[in-house]
Amino acid sequence: QVQLVESGGGLVQTGGSLRLSCAASGRSFSGRNMGWFRQAPGKEREFVASIRWYGGSTYYADSVKGRFTISRDNAKNTVYLQMNSLKPEDTAVYYCAAAQQSPRVQYRNSDYDYWGQGTQVTVSS
Repeated sequence: QVQLVESGGGLVQTGGSLRLSCAASGRSFSGRNMGWFRQAPGKEREFVASIRWYGGSTYYADSVKGRFTISRDNAKNTVYLQMNSLKPEDTAVYYCAAAQQSPRVQYRNSDYDYWGQGTQVTVSS
């Protein structure tokens, strides 16, 4: 079992920045690939970014590439999402998720076994 708790969401103006954190507890965090997803009102939950268990490879949705950065600190059992140049369309509940190791890029909801409860990010125009 892996328990995930997100924090760092809030209200920010267009062009601003936020840093989300996801603290993990339980077994084998360092051996798991991690991802961030988001869900806006009335929309399906979508992939934002993922990072390999060793932190060496990262992947991003086209909509956030160049603005968001995913990172992890395995010593602290924490994964981060640094969000810069935020836009109103980034408004959503953001979730972190944990997956088994896999050689392919994991961007589907079904790729992930464990989910946090989410943190709200609101970007005002």
